[in-house]
Amino acid sequence: MALKIRLARAGSKKRPYYHIVVADVRSPRDGRFIEKLGSWNPMLAKDAERVSFDEERVKHWLANGALPTDRVLRFLDQAGIAKRPERSNPKKAEPGKKAQERIAAAKQAEEEAKAAAAEAEAAAAEAPAEEAAGEEAAS
Repeated sequence: MALKIRLARAGSKKRPYYHIVVADVRSPRDGRFIEKLGSWNPMLAKDAERVSFDEERVKHWLANGALPTDRVLRFLDQAGIAKRPERSNPKKAEPGKKAQERIAAAKQAEEEAKAAAAEAEAAAAEAPAEEAAGEEAAS
Protein backbone atom coordinates (compact mmCIF):
# COMPACT_ATOMS: atom_id res chain seq x y z
CA MET A 1 0.00 0.00 0.00
CA ALA A 2 1.53 3.33 -1.09
CA LEU A 3 1.30 5.99 1.59
CA LYS A 4 1.58 9.77 1.41
CA ILE A 5 1.95 12.40 4.07
CA ARG A 6 -0.26 15.11 2.66
CA LEU A 7 -2.69 17.92 3.42
CA ALA A 8 -6.43 17.44 3.88
CA ARG A 9 -8.48 20.62 3.57
CA ALA A 10 -10.76 21.74 6.35
CA GLY A 11 -12.22 25.10 7.28
CA SER A 12 -14.93 27.10 5.62
CA LYS A 13 -15.07 28.87 2.29
CA LYS A 14 -12.17 31.33 1.86
CA ARG A 15 -10.87 30.38 5.33
CA PRO A 16 -8.57 27.42 4.61
CA TYR A 17 -7.23 25.17 7.32
CA TYR A 18 -5.34 21.98 6.58
CA HIS A 19 -4.70 18.77 8.51
CA ILE A 20 -1.41 16.98 7.87
CA VAL A 21 -2.40 13.33 7.47
CA VAL A 22 -1.03 9.97 6.39
CA ALA A 23 -3.28 8.49 3.73
CA ASP A 24 -3.35 5.89 1.02
CA VAL A 25 -2.57 7.52 -2.32
CA ARG A 26 -5.85 6.19 -3.76
CA SER A 27 -8.07 7.86 -1.17
CA PRO A 28 -9.54 11.30 -1.94
CA ARG A 29 -7.91 14.50 -0.65
CA ASP A 30 -10.44 15.14 2.09
CA GLY A 31 -11.48 11.51 2.44
CA ARG A 32 -10.28 8.58 4.48
CA PHE A 33 -6.88 8.81 6.14
CA ILE A 34 -4.85 6.57 8.42
CA GLU A 35 -3.59 9.03 11.02
CA LYS A 36 -3.66 12.77 11.65
CA LEU A 37 -0.13 14.09 12.27
CA GLY A 38 -0.66 17.83 12.61
CA SER A 39 -2.15 20.96 11.10
CA TRP A 40 -1.35 24.04 9.00
CA ASN A 41 -3.24 27.32 9.26
CA PRO A 42 -2.18 29.57 6.35
CA MET A 43 -4.41 32.40 7.61
CA LEU A 44 -2.09 33.12 10.55
CA ALA A 45 0.74 35.65 10.26
CA LYS A 46 4.08 34.32 9.01
CA ASP A 47 5.77 34.91 12.35
CA ALA A 48 3.04 33.01 14.24
CA GLU A 49 3.03 29.24 14.63
CA ARG A 50 1.25 28.26 11.44
CA VAL A 51 2.43 24.66 11.29
CA SER A 52 2.31 22.12 14.09
CA PHE A 53 2.85 18.36 13.90
CA ASP A 54 3.99 15.38 15.95
CA GLU A 55 7.64 14.90 14.97
CA GLU A 56 7.90 11.37 16.37
CA ARG A 57 4.93 10.12 14.35
CA VAL A 58 6.20 11.85 11.20
CA LYS A 59 9.58 10.14 11.59
CA HIS A 60 7.80 6.83 12.18
CA TRP A 61 5.78 7.12 8.97
CA LEU A 62 8.80 8.29 6.95
CA ALA A 63 10.68 5.21 8.20
CA ASN A 64 7.74 3.03 7.11
CA GLY A 65 7.87 4.35 3.54
CA ALA A 66 5.36 7.21 3.50
CA LEU A 67 6.33 9.90 0.98
CA PRO A 68 5.56 13.54 1.79
CA THR A 69 4.03 15.84 -0.79
CA ASP A 70 6.00 18.93 -1.83
CA ARG A 71 4.23 21.31 0.56
CA VAL A 72 4.58 18.93 3.51
CA LEU A 73 8.23 18.36 2.60
CA ARG A 74 8.75 22.14 2.89
CA PHE A 75 7.40 22.03 6.44
CA LEU A 76 9.57 19.04 7.32
CA ASP A 77 12.63 20.77 5.86
CA GLN A 78 11.98 23.86 7.99
CA ALA A 79 11.71 21.64 11.07
CA GLY A 80 14.91 19.77 10.14
CA ILE A 81 13.25 16.36 9.81
CA ALA A 82 13.69 15.80 6.06
CA LYS A 83 15.76 17.46 3.35
CA ARG A 84 14.04 19.10 0.40
CA PRO A 85 16.31 19.28 -2.67
CA GLU A 86 16.67 22.61 -4.47
CA ARG A 87 14.80 22.92 -7.73
CA SER A 88 15.85 24.87 -10.77
CA ASN A 89 13.55 25.71 -13.65
CA PRO A 90 15.38 28.20 -15.89
CA LYS A 91 12.57 28.17 -18.46
CA LYS A 92 9.99 29.41 -15.95
CA ALA A 93 10.77 33.09 -16.64
CA GLU A 94 10.76 32.75 -20.42
CA PRO A 95 7.75 34.19 -22.28
CA GLY A 96 5.28 31.83 -23.92
CA LYS A 97 5.31 30.80 -27.57
CA LYS A 98 2.95 33.53 -28.80
CA ALA A 99 4.79 36.25 -26.86
CA GLN A 100 8.11 35.09 -28.35
CA GLU A 101 6.56 35.30 -31.85
CA ARG A 102 5.37 38.86 -31.15
CA ILE A 103 8.83 39.84 -29.88
CA ALA A 104 10.49 38.37 -32.98
CA ALA A 105 8.03 40.20 -35.27
CA ALA A 106 8.68 43.49 -33.44
CA LYS A 107 12.47 43.04 -33.76
CA GLN A 108 12.14 42.27 -37.45
CA ALA A 109 10.01 45.37 -38.03
CA GLU A 110 12.52 47.47 -36.08
CA GLU A 111 15.42 46.13 -38.18
CA GLU A 112 13.52 46.87 -41.40
CA ALA A 113 12.82 50.42 -40.21
CA LYS A 114 16.53 50.94 -39.40
CA ALA A 115 17.51 49.57 -42.84
CA ALA A 116 15.03 51.88 -44.58
CA ALA A 117 16.32 54.86 -42.57
CA ALA A 118 19.91 53.95 -43.48
CA GLU A 119 19.00 53.72 -47.19
CA ALA A 120 17.24 57.08 -47.08
CA GLU A 121 20.24 58.62 -45.32
CA ALA A 122 22.62 57.18 -47.90
CA ALA A 123 20.43 58.46 -50.75
CA ALA A 124 20.31 61.92 -49.16
CA ALA A 125 24.09 61.95 -48.80
CA GLU A 126 24.59 60.99 -52.47
CA ALA A 127 22.10 63.51 -53.87
CA PRO A 128 23.95 66.71 -52.80
CA ALA A 129 27.25 65.27 -54.09
CA GLU A 130 25.71 64.68 -57.52
CA GLU A 131 24.25 68.23 -57.60
CA ALA A 132 27.63 69.72 -56.67
CA ALA A 133 29.33 67.70 -59.41
CA GLY A 134 26.71 68.88 -61.93
CA GLU A 135 27.31 72.55 -60.98
CA GLU A 136 31.09 72.24 -61.46
CA ALA A 137 30.59 70.70 -64.91
CA ALA A 138 28.28 73.55 -65.93
CA SER A 139 30.77 76.27 -65.05
